[in-house]
Amino acid sequence: MAQTFFKVLPPQEALRLLLTVEAVGEERIPSVKARARVLAEGLHSAVDLPHFHRAAMDGYAVKAKDTFGASQSLPAYLKLAGVVEMGREATQSLATGEAMRISTGGMMPPETDAVVMVEYTDEVNGPLVEIHRGVAPWQNVIQIGDDIKKGEMVFPRGRRLRAHDLGALTGVGISSISVFKRPRVALISTGDEIVDADTEPLPGQVRNINQHSLAGLIEEVGGELKDWGVIGDDRGELTKAIGAALEWGDVVLLSGGSSIGAKDIALETILSFPDAEFIFHGISIAPGKPTIFAKACGKPILGLPGYPVSALVIFDLFAAPLIRRLGGESVETLQGFTRSVRATLKTNIASQVGREDYVRVTLERESDRVIATPLPSKSGAIFTLVKADGMVRIGMNQDGLEQGEEVEVILF
Repeated sequence: MAQTFFKVLPPQEALRLLLTVEAVGEERIPSVKARARVLAEGLHSAVDLPHFHRAAMDGYAVKAKDTFGASQSLPAYLKLAGVVEMGREATQSLATGEAMRISTGGMMPPETDAVVMVEYTDEVNGPLVEIHRGVAPWQNVIQIGDDIKKGEMVFPRGRRLRAHDLGALTGVGISSISVFKRPRVALISTGDEIVDADTEPLPGQVRNINQHSLAGLIEEVGGELKDWGVIGDDRGELTKAIGAALEWGDVVLLSGGSSIGAKDIALETILSFPDAEFIFHGISIAPGKPTIFAKACGKPILGLPGYPVSALVIFDLFAAPLIRRLGGESVETLQGFTRSVRATLKTNIASQVGREDYVRVTLERESDRVIATPLPSKSGAIFTLVKADGMVRIGMNQDGLEQGEEVEVILF
């Protein structure tokens, strides 16, 4: 039966199938609570920002023409007509040859069109302001609508909001927004060989690595996590756990049980559920080939390999985009890598034609270039991921990369 199930796909096709899932739903929340959430609507500004001309520097509000030609050796002299108070409307108009003291962010008085920076001024007796450098019209001024104009798009649907985006929303008066719900991600670890971190493992046993790393990664990409813990290699217990996970979650992640060993029962268990659909079992990739993707009860189930490096690499490349897609991000956004850098390869890397290889590397700066040094590639060696700064992808039709070649490093 295992041979029947082992259906291997190229990585691009596997990702395409994963991203056919639909977002899990929408809800309305206060803008100030929306960090890391994905917009379910396009937002447009109902106002100009700023809605008045504002000083961009501390100094003196002036009519620019009154300062033309001013220099250190031949300063211009303007009459000090007052001070602009912060948070108050500036209503006093200035006559020709007058200036008004103003702070950054203050409202420009009527008919003024520039700010002379305080560094280029001195107040002298009179009271007069001595101007040592002339300014052009609208120099050191943020004009009405300079930041964003009324009717202009603030953010498009599908954008994952960052912390400083929230200030932009409140700046244009958007106090509540429609966002996609956070997808509920059920995590199930499997294997009789897995023991807790505070347990001394016997020969043949290993401490639990995947569960804790995957839990953190799920939350990093916007998932709402519920961890079912470790389930032993027991068909009945696994069926019970997957059933409960399907009832609660929008997606189920299985860690372990995806290869074709005699005790790997995950796929058979998944297919025992109503409306179960087998999509693929295997991706032409290393590490992480024995990855399962199926659906049951209308919900996606992704089975990750048990080896720690394989599991975490597959999470970055496939599980993270799946969760982010369920959370409302667009397919186009998820096709590429989030962060990468160009680097020069320090040593040769061998690869096998017919699969994509992802090789962990460290990065260091040498003179005017970045050097990528490959790390050992054993998929059970978790510390190669800890020490690595990123991964280099070797394409399916390549038999390796050569020392000195420029490569793209996918950053962790």
